[in-house]
Amino acid sequence: MSELQNSSLIEAIKPIFRFIKKEINSGIVLIAVSILAMIVANSQWAKGYFELFEDTYISIDFHLWSLKKPLHYWINDGLMAIFFFMIGLEVKREVMIGELSSFKKALFPMVGAIGGMLVPALIFFLININNPTYINGWAIPMATDIAFALGILALLRSQAPPELKVFLTSLAIVDDIGAVLTIAVFYTDDISLTYLLLAFGSWAFLLLLNTLRVRITWLYILIGILAVWYPLLLSGVHATVAGVMVALAIPLRRAAHRDEFISNVGAALNNFKNNSEGESIYTLNSNQYDAVEDIKEYSRKVSSPLQSMEHNIHEFTLYFIMPVFAFANTGIQLSTIELGELASNPLSQGIFLGLVAGKVIGILGFVFIFQKLKIINIPESLSWRHLLGGSFLAGIGFTMSIFISELAFHGDDLIPISKVSILCASIVAGVVGYLILKTAPSKVP
Repeated sequence: MSELQNSSLIEAIKPIFRFIKKEINSGIVLIAVSILAMIVANSQWAKGYFELFEDTYISIDFHLWSLKKPLHYWINDGLMAIFFFMIGLEVKREVMIGELSSFKKALFPMVGAIGGMLVPALIFFLININNPTYINGWAIPMATDIAFALGILALLRSQAPPELKVFLTSLAIVDDIGAVLTIAVFYTDDISLTYLLLAFGSWAFLLLLNTLRVRITWLYILIGILAVWYPLLLSGVHATVAGVMVALAIPLRRAAHRDEFISNVGAALNNFKNNSEGESIYTLNSNQYDAVEDIKEYSRKVSSPLQSMEHNIHEFTLYFIMPVFAFANTGIQLSTIELGELASNPLSQGIFLGLVAGKVIGILGFVFIFQKLKIINIPESLSWRHLLGGSFLAGIGFTMSIFISELAFHGDDLIPISKVSILCASIVAGVVGYLILKTAPSKVP
């Protein structure tokens, strides 16, 4: 491969590894926050912890609408809508220009993701087929928490091939699409057609703004909150779906191209350099100030609104929203659970076996079948041992699994059991995946 081709390849995968690095650090933060929540929930501060999230009400009142809900509700239905908004931005970028932009590139992780969703759900369903109380949790073991998975891969350093990280990231994005569709279709209350039509009508208007190349991002956000998120909340469809809908309407196309940007910024820099009269150590002269403003405008035009928004909210989502969600939802009082009965409980069996065994069987099984049919190709740098370890890491459900369990059981006493099962399964899947990859021989392309 020529030096030019190497350079092009490196530039192409840089965004992927920047994303992975942020997810890895976020995984470490989530682990620490989750441990803290468990400690607090089983300590002398337990009463204050639960009262904070369940009995602290926050009200927001606009002229058009008002809401008064407990803090836990605002975290799970409000902040998590921003998390799903980020997912929507990532999905749109990957589908349009990234690893999922062509059928050939997308097929490998897509096949693994579909198997990794169907088989865990099937295992849960078969175990709980005679338990109508539990059956609503069938989607809990479908999820993959990419932050934790990549966090464990980080511990392996060079022992985990880069292609495995890209595969897991792409698989998790397809998994997120499946989770959003599942939430929208299966985890809804009674549907109000009036509010649903209002939400989708407003979304259609956002898509029209995109088509007309309107790039005023705050307008998309304002309409998204007032006319998509709130009506969807009242319609019965879970409001976090609004985050994905609004994200898909954000423009991806740049207003200015590379050469135009270089030319305009070059002219502005020359203008700044050649107009030093009146400059002081405190202020610029008027010509220099105009040149700086021009550079800001050219910089805004050369970047995509979607790319800018994703960049601006990514760290806020990873290092604030996700830790807050983890702290609010992983504080489980172990005294309320008969730990000895967990192993024999069909709900915990379905979740545990779905995440630990179902993910591995589904991902490896589907990849194996489609490879034998010569429909997909596995990169030469990935051995089946790498895929086995990665499949176990995909069984770390955590954030999304906990989120779905909240939707499935609506404050029921089953939530603590499902959360403990998710945590146990995620720990086992993570440890087994780490050990498999730790002892796997390096395979250099």
